[in-house]
Amino acid sequence: MTQDKMTEDKSGAPEAAPAQEPEVVQREKGRISWIWLVPLVALLAGASLLVRDWLQTGPEVTVSFESAEGLEVGQTKLRYRDVAVGAVSDIRVAPDRSRVLVKIQLDREGSEHITRPETRFWVVRPRLGVSGVSGLGTLLSGPYISVDIPRADDSASADAVYEFEGLEKPPEVVSTRAGSRFTLKASELGAFEVGSPVYYRRIEVGRVIGYALEDSGASVDIQVFIDAPHDRLVTRDARFWNASGLQASVGADGFNMEAVSLASIVAGAISFAPGGEDDTARAEPEAVFKLARSKEEALAKPDGEPIEIEMELRHSIRGLKIGAPVDFRGLELGHVTEIDMAFDYNTMRFYALVSADIYPARLGELFEQQLARMKGQMSEDTVAALFKPMVENGLRAQMRAGNLLTGQQYIALDFFPKAEKVTFNDAYRPLQIPVISGDFDRLQQQISSIVSKIDAIPFDGISQDLRSSLQSFGKLADSMDKTLTPQAAEMLKSARKSLDAVSGLLAPDSGITGSMDTVLKELNSAARSMRALADYLQTNPGALLRGRPRDAVLTD
Repeated sequence: MTQDKMTEDKSGAPEAAPAQEPEVVQREKGRISWIWLVPLVALLAGASLLVRDWLQTGPEVTVSFESAEGLEVGQTKLRYRDVAVGAVSDIRVAPDRSRVLVKIQLDREGSEHITRPETRFWVVRPRLGVSGVSGLGTLLSGPYISVDIPRADDSASADAVYEFEGLEKPPEVVSTRAGSRFTLKASELGAFEVGSPVYYRRIEVGRVIGYALEDSGASVDIQVFIDAPHDRLVTRDARFWNASGLQASVGADGFNMEAVSLASIVAGAISFAPGGEDDTARAEPEAVFKLARSKEEALAKPDGEPIEIEMELRHSIRGLKIGAPVDFRGLELGHVTEIDMAFDYNTMRFYALVSADIYPARLGELFEQQLARMKGQMSEDTVAALFKPMVENGLRAQMRAGNLLTGQQYIALDFFPKAEKVTFNDAYRPLQIPVISGDFDRLQQQISSIVSKIDAIPFDGISQDLRSSLQSFGKLADSMDKTLTPQAAEMLKSARKSLDAVSGLLAPDSGITGSMDTVLKELNSAARSMRALADYLQTNPGALLRGRPRDAVLTD
């Protein structure tokens, strides 16, 4: 077609317009595609999450436990009041292989309160204790670690701590619980456990939170916690006593038995009361009190310091136990504290050395007068000056039966005007109180004396002398038979026959002699039975009421 146009141009046809060249338009470079916004947004979101996680992540603490049972990395949470404040990040065994080290990653918010020295950690599992069942929720969710944070005003300026030793049991009282702690000193722990209740007028107001031996080992320190507002009831002179188990008493109205609660029977309990109507001042927290063995002992009038005395008992002390009362005319003056065996080299015999603590203040006005003479100074010299004239006027110690059914014995102090005079050594320590034999001992001595006298009777000699006399009388009869008249001889023959009959009766093989031997044997047997009866009554005084126990029947 182009050649035709060109031909036509040469032939004279009108000339066509020149052809235009195409215009090339180039696209603008440097535009970014919208598809790249997707990874950019993802990158920004991921970065924000990382920054947020970094801002919320707190320090890492290490807690040591005896076992990591039920704990899992990344799954086990750290909770404070059921709010998650961290998670377990690592679990490993300690280098010494004695414990397990659990690392916990804390949340940043509030972590400064957890890293205090007084913070406590423990594993929450299902537990059955004195205070009830706890941790049942972990049966489905699994165990978790709980934390007890001290109060805001406690250790606020202390340096942060990142290593802790975990508790194997949950604490009975957390730091945020309102109340006060007190210490009770007791001679022994008894039936108390952590969680044992504390009662005031039979209302539970606290519990036992711990116990430990005193540094010297002489007593046990029991820690109790009284909840607010009941802690204001603990006064400066408050009296605490052991209310465990069943309380039994026998009085004019019969036999009574009572218990504070079922928990007091199972796990023990403590009760307390004010010291008196004037005792209203509130005790300071951490105050120390004495724990009495019974309510009567706790509420009794203060008796001051005890004084130790000793008694030498030269007879059997079966039935006398440590703790037995020392009685003075019906008033309990003290109690037995120790019973030892001693040896007297002069008589080469053993005897029992009984020690007891007595409270002279219980003697009342007499002791107060003696105390005034000593210018109010309480000492063993004061008690010695008080007891010296009493001993010179017949004061003696005597072991008596306190209960005929159980055979329990006690020490009685009483006056015996006819007792043998003794010299009271008021300089000897501890004070020695002279002893007089008890009722059963004197009965045994009397029975033994009677038996000895019966044994001393010469029954064999009397029988021989009587036989010799009869033989001499027989010889005299023979002589008279030869010299007297036949009538007299007949009479003498008759008398001789009678004497022969009597001699036959007294012969060794006669019945009367055998009866005499039988009588002597019966007397000896009766004497032995009386001696056995005395010994049995000494060891079993209760047999006077309940009789001799039945013999045990042996079975295959």
